[in-house]
Amino acid sequence: MGTRTITYAAAINETLRKEMEKDETVFLMGEDIGPLGGLFGVTKGLHERFGSDRVLETPISESGYVGAAVGAAMLGMKPIVELQFMDWCTVAMDAIVNSAAKTIYVHDGQVSLHLVIRAPYGAVVGAGLGCHHSQSFESFFTHVPGLKVAMPTTPYDAAGLLRTSIQDGNPILFLEHKVLYSTKGEIPEEEYLVPFGRAAVRREGSDATIVGTGLMVHKALAAANQLQGDGISCEVIDLRTLLPWDKDLVKSSVKKTGRLVIVHEAWKIGGFGGEVGATVAEEATDYLRGPIVRVGCKFAPIPFSPPLEKFIIPNEADIVAAVKRTSRKAS
Repeated sequence: MGTRTITYAAAINETLRKEMEKDETVFLMGEDIGPLGGLFGVTKGLHERFGSDRVLETPISESGYVGAAVGAAMLGMKPIVELQFMDWCTVAMDAIVNSAAKTIYVHDGQVSLHLVIRAPYGAVVGAGLGCHHSQSFESFFTHVPGLKVAMPTTPYDAAGLLRTSIQDGNPILFLEHKVLYSTKGEIPEEEYLVPFGRAAVRREGSDATIVGTGLMVHKALAAANQLQGDGISCEVIDLRTLLPWDKDLVKSSVKKTGRLVIVHEAWKIGGFGGEVGATVAEEATDYLRGPIVRVGCKFAPIPFSPPLEKFIIPNEADIVAAVKRTSRKAS
């Protein structure tokens, strides 16, 4: 099977197009996703290809169009909703949490609900997008039975997980870091699926395990390269999906390394890292030879000021310090 290099955004765009070509029940909804192609250009060209019946521009009413998508999915359609920013999922929480997440349950598993909600998350450090356009809310949804949550890091995973999400039959939050849209990577020429609940080892190591999500995986890899020069070998695991998440791979890695650092861009308090750390403490505590350390955003609204924004968002130095705190080779 051949491969080619593509951007993260293009991988999503191409997957949307191919799934829409195969299945006429798949359609898109969102603000400015028509001729503009969405605020970040991810749906560019799809309106011209499929028309306004299948690429629906919506009013600025997240509760309205997400609610409409839930209804369409209940009637057998396969809507893919684009939120312009993940921050505004809060406007649609009732539709997501009380309608979408409960539909299969209240119908005793006799129905499916093909609904994918795509949402750009995270800060673009230096852009000054501020406190309403830079947040990471993934942990909100990992607390809700009935939902699935994907956070692809590479173009390969963006395409494979999106295709899996569209075909899955459960309501899914598909979260895309804004900084990753322009990153490039190889994907196969042929179509493929990436399963939920299966993490990826991005770098093998023996002294400490770093578990990350999204953009933070790239920062973890940079930190691991730096730590290698200090004689500390880090294994970097990309969770890829949070609900479900790959407990077995994380525990297996911790059994090998004896150390665990968890990094995500969301606030440390209440972040998904707490779930990972608690699970390892409960189910793999005998393997630990040092404290579990979490790295997350400092507990403050995301500032408009680029220097302050840079200060509160986790970086490579934060990850290096966390690994040295728990590593047996830190001294």
